[in-house]
Amino acid sequence: MRPRDAEATKDRILMAAREEFALAGLGGARIDKIAAAADANKQMIYHYFGSKDGLFTAALEAEYAQFRAAEAALDLERLDPIEALIKQVTFTWRYYLDFPGFIGLVNSANLHKARHLETSADFQQINRPFLLRMRKIIARGVSSGQFRDDIDPVQLQITIAAGGYHYLNNRFTGTIVYERDLMSAKALRDRLAFNVKAILRLVCTPGTLAKMEKVSCTA
Repeated sequence: MRPRDAEATKDRILMAAREEFALAGLGGARIDKIAAAADANKQMIYHYFGSKDGLFTAALEAEYAQFRAAEAALDLERLDPIEALIKQVTFTWRYYLDFPGFIGLVNSANLHKARHLETSADFQQINRPFLLRMRKIIARGVSSGQFRDDIDPVQLQITIAAGGYHYLNNRFTGTIVYERDLMSAKALRDRLAFNVKAILRLVCTPGTLAKMEKVSCTA
């Protein structure tokens, strides 16, 4: 088998694994199903990834790499801090909607206490840049007087993620608890608008919020 064919086979296996792990979790996923979906065989999977756990780690790394690459493409550095923050919140929400497998894989990773990622150097390299970008956005906002000077970028990023992650991860039970279709088009629009407003109120200075309210009232 030529190297190019080997890489193509690995890519097919990884794509099939991401789908299977997202749907069934690590415990429920079956190597036979992954092999069949990838037009490969079990021996190839073990040759390339070592084990089911090794394949799961690789699937998580690939899933996060795709997420962070799409995030980096937003080019937030060139935007006004408030615009950048709005774009970040909007992107995160829409990504969760467009790629539900991401939530499935993250859920499975947490079920196993992230032990598959603890020793992954690639995973650390994939995720470090996004927090640095958030630090820079906050620093620019503080410098311009738009943001408060006591914002922890880690807490802010967790809150941005939680606003979409919790909502979508609990959409079925939430629909029953709140007696509202949480996945209707209107509900999804309303949730995004709420997330954006909540984050801005958390981060912006009182003076900035007053100016924004004035603009919205006169628009």
